[in-house]
Amino acid sequence: MKKRIRIKDIADKAGVSTGTVDRVLHNRGKVAPDVKKRVLAVMDELGYERNLIASALAYNKQVRIVALLPNPTQDPYWQQTTDGVQQAIKAVQHYGLLVEPVYFDVFDAKDFLVRAKELLQTKPQAMLFPPLFLEAAGWLLEACAAAAIPTVLINTQLEQGKSLCYIGQDSYQSGVLGARLLDFGLQQGQTACILNLDFQTASAQHLHKKEAGFRDYFSAHPQKQIQIIRQDFEGFQDVNKCLVFIKQLLDTHPKLAGIFVTNSRAYKVLECLKQLPERNIKIVGFDLLEANLEHLHAGEIHFLINQNPVEQGYEGVMSLFKHLILKQPVEPLQYLPLDIVVKENVDYYLQRHATLEVLGKTL
Repeated sequence: MKKRIRIKDIADKAGVSTGTVDRVLHNRGKVAPDVKKRVLAVMDELGYERNLIASALAYNKQVRIVALLPNPTQDPYWQQTTDGVQQAIKAVQHYGLLVEPVYFDVFDAKDFLVRAKELLQTKPQAMLFPPLFLEAAGWLLEACAAAAIPTVLINTQLEQGKSLCYIGQDSYQSGVLGARLLDFGLQQGQTACILNLDFQTASAQHLHKKEAGFRDYFSAHPQKQIQIIRQDFEGFQDVNKCLVFIKQLLDTHPKLAGIFVTNSRAYKVLECLKQLPERNIKIVGFDLLEANLEHLHAGEIHFLINQNPVEQGYEGVMSLFKHLILKQPVEPLQYLPLDIVVKENVDYYLQRHATLEVLGKTL
C-alpha cells in the first residue's frame, strides 16, 4: 500500500515549517522563491499528490468573474449557452468562484460595449464572453489585457492572442463539413447557397471562415461543377420579409438545390419554404434548437452540425476555475467536436445534454 505523504513530511525534509508548505500548496502568502522551489522539489521527490478539491476549499477567498452573454430571450441558441454557464455555476459554487451572468442585446454592438465598460469599472477577476462584434470585442480584449483581467472567448474565435483561451467550434472546418454533407444531395451543375441570416456579417470572422471552408471543399472536388453563391439577409426576424427573400432567391437561381445556413436559424428558411411551391432543397444547418429539431424529424433539414453551445458555456467557466482557483494550466485552444446530427441519432445527443454530469466532469 502506498504510504500517505503528509505536509509535515514535506516540511521536515525541506527544512521549513508546515505553514510554509501550506502557503506553497495554496499559492497564498509570501514565500521566498528559493524556498518555494525547494518545497516543490521535495514534493516531487516524495511523490506528493495534491488534493485539488481540498486545496480549492482551503483557498478561502471569493473570486468574481463575469459572463457577458447575449440575451437568451432574443435567440434560443444563447439560452443553451446560458444553460451551460448555469450548470458550471452549480459545480463551482462551493469553491470560492462567484460567476455573475450579465446580458447584452445580441443585435446591438453599442449595447455590448456599454455593458463591457460598466463591468470593467467593477473590476472583475476574469471575464467570459463571445466576441460577436469584432471592433467592440477587440477593444474589450485590449482593456482586459491592460488591467490584467484574464478572458475566455466562446463561440467565435479571434486572431488576437490576448485571451486565456478560446472554446468552441473550428469555423473553417465546420464550413468544410457543411459542404461535404450538402454535397451528398447535389447533382451535376446545381447551385449551392451559403446563407448568413445575421447582422453585420462583413465583420463576422467566424462566418468568413465557414465560407472559406465551404468554398475550399468544392474547389477540391470540382467533378460536379457546383456553383457557389453567398447571400446575407438581416431581415430574418420579419416573417414576411424572410418569405419574400427566399422566394426571390429561388426565382433568381432556378438550379439552387442546397442551402448551407451558417448559424442556428435554419428553421427560418424552412418556415418560408413550406409556404412556397414545393422544391427539393437540401438543408444543412447548425444546432439542436427545438425549431430545428422539428424540421429534422420531418426530414426537411437533412443535417445539423452541433456546435455544443451548452458545453461552450460550461467549459468556459470551468477553464477560469482551473486557472484562478486550482492554478492549473489551461489549453489556449479548445475546439469542441463538430457533431453530425441526423434524425436517426438526434435522441442520443438530446439525452447526453439532459444527463450532463456537472460536478465531476472536469474536476
